Amino acid sequence: MEQGEMLRRAERFAKTVHEGDATGHDFYHVERVVRMARRIAEAEGADPFVCELAALLHDVADEKLNPSKAAGLAKVRRWLDGEPLDEAVKSDIVDIIATMSYGSGTSAMRTLEGSVVRDADRLDAIGAIAIARTFVYAGWKGHPIHDPDLPPRSSMTPEQYRTDKTTAINHFYEKLLKLKSLLHTETARAIAEERHRFMERYLEQFHKEWNGAI
Repeated sequence: MEQGEMLRRAERFAKTVHEGDATGHDFYHVERVVRMARRIAEAEGADPFVCELAALLHDVADEKLNPSKAAGLAKVRRWLDGEPLDEAVKSDIVDIIATMSYGSGTSAMRTLEGSVVRDADRLDAIGAIAIARTFVYAGWKGHPIHDPDLPPRSSMTPEQYRTDKTTAINHFYEKLLKLKSLLHTETARAIAEERHRFMERYLEQFHKEWNGAI
């Protein structure tokens, strides 16, 4: 099958999964990750087809949208097994998706394509759109905007990260402000600089307003 048609099929599948999402993991997020993956892949010399296909499918397996990580990966694998793709490509896609999340740790990805897609996804969690997504997700979870008596957690298990009480503002300190230093490609690190500074400026303004300083 022609690669363009395969990508269109993956896009249609991903849309059925993310349609109506209210967590900030909607198909617009997927589209932004795809566009960024294309940009980084071109700059870094990665396989554009593998990067785009993995980017289209990356959140199908998201733990927040499935009973478990294993269940989400099984959903991806079932779809891939029904498509006329080389087994090596299928394995690469599943490997990328299985190891790219923040909760999977900070170790390097096995392939350049994995680094590209992970960086593209993490860039959507840095900057202005990331701020909007943070408050959307906090609202969906029922978390408050801010609670001065509930400080950011310095360490936590993956289960605590998913289930413990926190706030939207804490999420910046617990995750988002750490992402710039966890990017793998030079292209992504350059893009992240201004986005990271924007979040820092936002938080500075937020705390001044919260405390009545301005």
